Amino acid sequence: MTRRARKSDCPIHFALTVFGDAWTLLIIRDLMFKGRSSYTEFLRAEEGIATNVLADRLARLEEDEVIERVTPGEGREAKRYRLTPKGVDLLPVMLDLIDWSAKHDPDTAVGESFVRRLRRDRAGVEQEFRARLLAAVSPAPEKQPPATKGTPRELRRKTR
Repeated sequence: MTRRARKSDCPIHFALTVFGDAWTLLIIRDLMFKGRSSYTEFLRAEEGIATNVLADRLARLEEDEVIERVTPGEGREAKRYRLTPKGVDLLPVMLDLIDWSAKHDPDTAVGESFVRRLRRDRAGVEQEFRARLLAAVSPAPEKQPPATKGTPRELRRKTR
């Protein structure tokens, strides 16, 4: 993760620098709960995010290794995004936000049956979502330097 200038070492401050605005949390929500994964799908969300804001938040989330861009194959298919294991670790926070909103917002869109289930079997709900989300995450390939020609001595001379 690239370090941005921080005003303090407070853990709340750190978390807010990564996902502390509404648009970032809504992108995570869309990936986690709504099955949205492409730029166009995020744009079509009911909140109406602007294209420049969406591009910025996706870039930040990628930089912070909360999401990763996936090219689904050959051709002109849309690039897709998915949560990384670090992003999946936000699941308890997102479930807490859903539960809090259901308690304090009489017009919340979350279904009553889901809220009852979340409150009755929080661990089971979390386990179910975590398993589904992690199944979509492939292990990150090891980052290796690009292949170059020459001996190690030659490479050292080229890079100096």
